[in-house]
Amino acid sequence: MSAAPPVSVVIASHRRPAALKLCLTALRFQDYRPFEVIVAADRAGLDAVAELDLAARVKTVHVEETGVAAARNAGLALAAGDIVAFIDDDAVAEPTWLRELTAPFAEASVAAAGGFVRGRNGISFQWRARWTDDCARHFPLDVPDDRPSLHRGGRDRAIRTEGTNMAYRRDTLLGLGGFDPGYRFFLDETDVNMRLARAGAVTAIAPCAQVHHGFAPGPFRRPCRTPRTLYDIGRSSVRFLRKFAPAQAHPAALAELRAGQHAALVARLVDGRIEPRDLTRLLRTLEDGIAAGLADTITDPAPVHPTHSAFLPFADTPPRPQKVLAGRGWWRPWLRRRARRLAAQGHPVTLFLFTHTARYHRMGFSPAGYWVQSGGLFGRSERTGPLIRWYTLPARLRHECARLRPVRPLRAPGR
Repeated sequence: MSAAPPVSVVIASHRRPAALKLCLTALRFQDYRPFEVIVAADRAGLDAVAELDLAARVKTVHVEETGVAAARNAGLALAAGDIVAFIDDDAVAEPTWLRELTAPFAEASVAAAGGFVRGRNGISFQWRARWTDDCARHFPLDVPDDRPSLHRGGRDRAIRTEGTNMAYRRDTLLGLGGFDPGYRFFLDETDVNMRLARAGAVTAIAPCAQVHHGFAPGPFRRPCRTPRTLYDIGRSSVRFLRKFAPAQAHPAALAELRAGQHAALVARLVDGRIEPRDLTRLLRTLEDGIAAGLADTITDPAPVHPTHSAFLPFADTPPRPQKVLAGRGWWRPWLRRRARRLAAQGHPVTLFLFTHTARYHRMGFSPAGYWVQSGGLFGRSERTGPLIRWYTLPARLRHECARLRPVRPLRAPGR
């Protein structure tokens, strides 16, 4: 049996040091070996890495300017693994993430892989599998939910990998020129997907390779997820059209972009998340971005020159067994202390805190280093389930462990 290929995990971070710390803390519990971690970040991000006890095991590169594509290229240049995986700084990976994401690369034809992304409640999916056309429109891709599947795009169709949960063969990505730094934000990974598709590459979708994406505030969005500006969405959209779509398709695609962004802003206005003056201002930034994209010079990405740095293992001990803790409200202080101690010993810990209610469930990763699922003993976890279902505590615990087992191999206590 051949050894697992070394993997480099690249995190691009800008103005989100707290989120970056959480992302790095969760990576401690990956059950894959060997892998290294590279952080391409501004000064605040590099300071955050230095404050962690993981700093000696993280490669870093200073990228002060805003621009996710350039930051990812800087991380790619430092990568020493055969496979390079990417995760956003506001995302948290399941313990099996790297193992599931890299498994399809055992097939020699696979050049890229992507997984599923859960949203802010930690249970519902934000993105599953999608494909994109040459106008950057996205459509659902029908894939099995329990195993990887292989897909090939074409000249006007690419298999999408989400920027917060994707991996590529290092040599393949370097051969493409890496990410196009002309995309400061939005569509940089879709650009890579389209270039791979036109080269005839195969992309794997690995549904059990999962991350939780928080949509943390940053330079482009506020804490309530409203945009600060639409400039880069406009500019990136035009860049993508000019690179991949036939000229006759541009007017209709831009009209669709304007209509979609206007509708999204009106919905936020109705919800009270923006004011009428914000709508006018944001639409103006979209038009400014479109104008800038039309004026840009389109060239092939410059080559990414690898630095040939030595592989730096992030984890130097074997993975430790998963631990499950559960209880009701009055047990919380003791359970949290227990979870913190086990996590400090290197165990991936999942803590279930149930109330005697029918409240919806949420899943999150604590800065103390363990997963917490909270909600009512009789309430929904998956949002498609019954509104209320009667459980004893042991039965509910078995149900939730079984639900999570494809991505987090849990066994309920006493089983």
